[in-house]
Amino acid sequence: MSTYDSSLEPPFDDSVQLADMQVDDTDDLPIVTAPIQNGERNVPSVNAADMPEVQMMASNGDQISKRRGYAIVAILFFINLLNYMDRFTIAGVLQSIQKYYGLKNSEDGLLQTSFISFYMVCSPVFGYMGDRYTRKIIMACGITFWAGVTLAGSFIPADSFWAFILLRGLVGVGEASYSTIAPTIIADLFSKDSRTKMLMIFYFAIPVGSGMGYIVGANVAEAFGQWQYALRVTPFLGVCCVVLILFIVKEPVRGAADGGEHLHNTSFFTDLKELVKNKSFMLSSFGFTCVAFTTGALALWAPIFMQDSITIQGQLTSESSVALTFGIITVIAGFLGVGLGAESSRRYKKINPRADPLICALGLLVCTPFLYFALVLSRYNTIATWILIFLGETALCLNWAIIADILLYTVIPTRRSAAESVQILMSHLLGDAGSPYLIGVVADAFSAKYEGNPSSPAIQYVALQQSLYITTFVCVLGGGFFLATALFIVQDKKAAERQVRGLPAEEDHVSDDEQLIIEYSEDDLHPIV
Repeated sequence: MSTYDSSLEPPFDDSVQLADMQVDDTDDLPIVTAPIQNGERNVPSVNAADMPEVQMMASNGDQISKRRGYAIVAILFFINLLNYMDRFTIAGVLQSIQKYYGLKNSEDGLLQTSFISFYMVCSPVFGYMGDRYTRKIIMACGITFWAGVTLAGSFIPADSFWAFILLRGLVGVGEASYSTIAPTIIADLFSKDSRTKMLMIFYFAIPVGSGMGYIVGANVAEAFGQWQYALRVTPFLGVCCVVLILFIVKEPVRGAADGGEHLHNTSFFTDLKELVKNKSFMLSSFGFTCVAFTTGALALWAPIFMQDSITIQGQLTSESSVALTFGIITVIAGFLGVGLGAESSRRYKKINPRADPLICALGLLVCTPFLYFALVLSRYNTIATWILIFLGETALCLNWAIIADILLYTVIPTRRSAAESVQILMSHLLGDAGSPYLIGVVADAFSAKYEGNPSSPAIQYVALQQSLYITTFVCVLGGGFFLATALFIVQDKKAAERQVRGLPAEEDHVSDDEQLIIEYSEDDLHPIV
């Protein structure tokens, strides 16, 4: 071993005593391994109490404090909230839109399909840019564009449905600029348990925003007497978010939280090739595709399905009332599901390194019977149906934060935006881009078999019930993909960690002293802000 070079002074955590390797993994100071000199790793004995606290660095060299890091997460959460509010505002006023434009079920499905199609096609473009250019500027421009086209869509007349479809599609361009980038900023600010907690907070915005989309959309439309006003809420708030991004958000150094500042970008083709070879990433992305398929179908069709089921039972209801109930259920189920999933992951990983994909698989497989019996009982008991929908959504929401965490720790920092974009493309192309339209087409096919008006509550209820059974099979398929992910997750995570640290891919090429450091650092010595 070479002698200690005092000029290097790596910032060790103040709870680490290298003599006995006792680690307090609750401490959140950055920890890095000593540099390699002459083929050997220099591990000096350091009095950590004398070491200053290390701050996360921004790309311009400024320090990012913990307080600023939390503020950035709060802003990203709020934008994600608006993101999902905007997506599901349409579902909250779907029946009004259907009457205004004179649409069939399949044409209703095109509203969501057009948005998702633009969203997924643009995601790889922003994924490429997000790994190479200033992310806050990309997000600010994208959100400004999204706010503009959302507002413009509220002024389209009744004889221009295809113009409305186009503008709803263009909303996806703006949202793609944000969704591919925001999780990577969180990943560059936090690591390990801290990252899991921040992702949990960030993904709380999905169910909360979705539920608020139903609630705000339907009730604002009812208050103003026109459904178009439902689309005029989020654009104003989006402009406020742009101001917050430009003046508060700082750009963290890519890979800083994982000790991978030395990493450099490779070509986009190389990034894609490496991602395809990453078994955990690909299998978990297919599993997430099944989640997206199910949530996309339910998000658009569940409110109108429940309204029809209540009507055929001889009870009076309104679009705003059903949207309010479904929105509240979505918010509460999302809070419980995301929080329970993230906390279960944090605890279970201490005894099982394959915890994340196993919890994701459990969520989908548990969701299946709740969803199936909700469809069966919807004809007879509304309250029981709402309870089953709540339990099914809670199980389905176990996945959100965990799936993001799997991507971030199995993919190196300079490929994370590309990985986000590929996952978005896969999950939406095969998932919720087609599922609302597919459900609508199948429902139209079933309704054609019955005599009478296909848009009547009795016929539309039966047709939607039969078509929504598809989602139960997709949930089982998704559970299988996540179980397969569990077979590869440990080796893929270690491979990414070694690459971030600049270590050889094969462990048998590592010296005994270096391997000792690796064995501890892989499990305990993650740099944390």
